[in-house]
Amino acid sequence: MAKDDKENAWKEFFWNPRTREFCGRTASSWGLILLFYLAFYIFLAALFALTMYVMLQTLDDHRPTYQDRLSTPGMMIRPKGEQLEIVYTVEYTETWERYVSALNNFLSPYNDSVQAQKNYECKPDQYFIQEDSGSLKNFPKRSCQFKRSILEDCSGITDRYYGYDKGKPCIIIKLNRVIGLLPARDRQPPYVTCGAKKYKVGNDEWVDDSDKLGELEYFPPNGTFNLMYYPYYGKKAQVNYSQPLVAIKFLNITMNEDVNVECRINANNIPDGSERDKFAGRISFKLRINSRN
Repeated sequence: MAKDDKENAWKEFFWNPRTREFCGRTASSWGLILLFYLAFYIFLAALFALTMYVMLQTLDDHRPTYQDRLSTPGMMIRPKGEQLEIVYTVEYTETWERYVSALNNFLSPYNDSVQAQKNYECKPDQYFIQEDSGSLKNFPKRSCQFKRSILEDCSGITDRYYGYDKGKPCIIIKLNRVIGLLPARDRQPPYVTCGAKKYKVGNDEWVDDSDKLGELEYFPPNGTFNLMYYPYYGKKAQVNYSQPLVAIKFLNITMNEDVNVECRINANNIPDGSERDKFAGRISFKLRINSRN
């Protein structure tokens, strides 16, 4: 008997035919609740949309409103290889042709004809400042030509294999883009230097591969980034911007040995990178060129 009463009570809770209530509420009561929540969520959505609209009005399409950037820009190499390791055998074309292909693809926007068509021939050794005129925005801003022929022996023009077929490979270095960066004072351009990277052997002993590295050649001469490519104004403001490059050619690196290399940016307006960030102002990579001879 008690079991039947309990079962009837549950049935009446879900639907009471006498009062026409569903789950303890009439249809009008449920309607008012649904109407309240509908109005509440419409209000929240409108408040969110209004907040986003007001925030978007403060943004500039061409330049970040707030720029919390690293004081030391990062560096990267081309070709990257796997885990920044470039390993190949001179006599086996299939081991190094992917590096040549990667360089060809990377340098294709730097073809002299493309640069002459899209970009401006700037005055070297000085910043290319393009200020706005009051409320009149100077967009799109012009970009300076960086022709791949500047890289000479590492341009892929005079040597289509970039020295990989001779065991004298070229590595290209680029500095990451940072809006508004002025990398030098007193018209002294930043430049790249490469050397043997120190690494730890055992508990307290540090060694490097200076004896294996051999002679290096830089293109442009002295490995400089010309000041005319700075400042950078952003992807939308400077649609045809071409990052300046530095190429390093390894002329007589020791064959059949791992060689750890580190390249750094040197500039009087860029602080040294932090030890905690291995890409801030420097890049480390490994070269191993094998030969059957």
